[in-house]
Amino acid sequence: MGTGPDRGGAAGVVRGGDAAVPAGVPVDQPDGVSAPAWHLRQHWELYFAASLAIGAGVGLLAGDGPLGRRLAAVGLLAAIAVWYWLFGRPHLLDAAENNARGVVYLAVAGVLFAGAVVLAPHTVWGSAALISQAFWFLSLRYALTVVIGLSFVPATLFVATRGGRWDVILSDFLPPALIFGSLSVLIGVTIHRVATQNERQAELIARLEASNAEVARLSHEAGTAAERERLAREIHDTLAQGFTSIVTLTQAIESELDSDVTAARRHLEMARRTARENLAEARAMVAALTPSALGDGSLADAVTRLADNLDAARCTVDPLPKLDTAAEVVLLRAAQEALHNARKHAAADEVVVDLSIVDELVVLTVTDDGTGFDPGQPAAGFGLSGMRVRAEQVGGRLTVTSAPGKGTTVRLEVPA
Repeated sequence: MGTGPDRGGAAGVVRGGDAAVPAGVPVDQPDGVSAPAWHLRQHWELYFAASLAIGAGVGLLAGDGPLGRRLAAVGLLAAIAVWYWLFGRPHLLDAAENNARGVVYLAVAGVLFAGAVVLAPHTVWGSAALISQAFWFLSLRYALTVVIGLSFVPATLFVATRGGRWDVILSDFLPPALIFGSLSVLIGVTIHRVATQNERQAELIARLEASNAEVARLSHEAGTAAERERLAREIHDTLAQGFTSIVTLTQAIESELDSDVTAARRHLEMARRTARENLAEARAMVAALTPSALGDGSLADAVTRLADNLDAARCTVDPLPKLDTAAEVVLLRAAQEALHNARKHAAADEVVVDLSIVDELVVLTVTDDGTGFDPGQPAAGFGLSGMRVRAEQVGGRLTVTSAPGKGTTVRLEVPA
C-alpha cells in the first residue's frame, strides 16, 4: 500500500515486510508502525467504539418508536463497526487524504448512519464516531463539510420521513448537533494543525537525515583523500628515498669494485643498512606505528644516523627537551627529505645538519653547497610541499632559501 501523511501520529507510516516481531511489540501491531502511533490508533478506535455504543444505547433505550425499528437502527450502527473493521481499518494508518477508498468508506458509513437515524432518531448521538474519522480520511475542507452534514442532515431526514415535528427536532436533534458539531470542528481543526506540523517536521527530519548522510559521505571522502595524501608523503619520505639511496649506492659499488674495494665495501654496508631501515619503515607503516628510526632511540640519534649515511654530511645536535611524537616525526621526515634532495639533486660537496634549541623552538637546519634551485618555481612531487604541510600540522614553519648555483638551506622550526 501507499504511504500517507502522519496524521497526528496515527497515520503516515510505511509498512515493513514480513519481519519477525520484536520482543515487547503487540502481536497485532503492523510492521513499520511505531508504538506511539499504534497506541494512538487504539485510543481512537476505543473512541469510535464508545461513540457507536452510546448512539446504540441512547437510540435503543431513550427512543419511543417500535422496538423493531430501534433494533434495526442498532443493527445499522453495528454494520458501521463491521464495515470499519473490514474496509476502513486497513487504510486508517496509511491512507492519503481524500483517498478513494477512504471516501468510499465514509460514504457507505454515512448512508448506514443516516438509515439508523431515520429508524431511531436518538442514534444521532453516535455521530461522533464518524465525525472523528472524517478528519482522518479527508482534508480539512471536506472534513468540515462532512461534520456539518452529520450534524444537521439527520434532522432533515427526520423531517422528510416523519413530517415536521419541531419539538422533536429541538429536543432530540439540535442539542447533539450543536454539541458534536462545535466540538468536532474544534477538535478536527486542532488535529489537522497538529498533523500538518507533524508532516512538516517529518519532512524537515528527512531533509536533515539526507543532509547528514551527505555530510558523512563528504567527510568520508575528505578523510580518504587526506589519508591517501598522508600515505603518499610517508612513502615518498621513507621508502622511495631509501630505494633511491640503494640504487645510488649500488651504482657507486659497481664503479668501485675494480678500483677501490674498501669504498665498495663501505657503500655495500650502507646499502645493506638502508635496506634494513626501509624494511623496518614498511613494517612500522603497516602497523601504524611511529617511524622505526624513532623507535630505536631518540630524535638526535635518528638524525645523526641519517647524516652518517651521507659521506658529505656533518651533523651537530644539541641536547633536546622531550618532544611529542608528532613533532619528532615532522623533524625526522624533514631531515630525511632535505638529505635525500642534497644527495640526489644538489651534487653537494658538503652538507651541514644542525638540530638545536633557539628561543623555545626546536630548529632543524640542513645546508648544502650544491647546485641550488629557484624556490619560486613549482616543485614536482611531494618533497617540499609535504614538509610544509607536516610543519603546519604541528604549528611549525618551514623556510627554504636557495638560488641556482648557490646551494640550499632548509630551516624547520617546531615549538619545543
